[in-house]
Amino acid sequence: MSITSTRFLRRKQAADYIGRIWGIPVSPRTLAKLAVVGGGPMFRKAGRFPMYEPADLDSWVERRLGPKQASTSEHAKAGVAR
Repeated sequence: MSITSTRFLRRKQAADYIGRIWGIPVSPRTLAKLAVVGGGPMFRKAGRFPMYEPADLDSWVERRLGPKQASTSEHAKAGVAR
């Protein structure tokens, strides 16, 4: 997708997008904190405003999702630290 055809979302719109498309609640304040400490979705700045691309939000959510599992004990069997 070229940058000229990309629609950028402000932080509140980005949080709403994640909730609407993925069903995962995230607040604009959480996105703001992650923009400072790291670990959040990629963004650009337009002046002082952070702007998010929907594709970057989708990638971020997909990286945060764990694998499918049939029970909670599968997580423990895999030796994944809590």
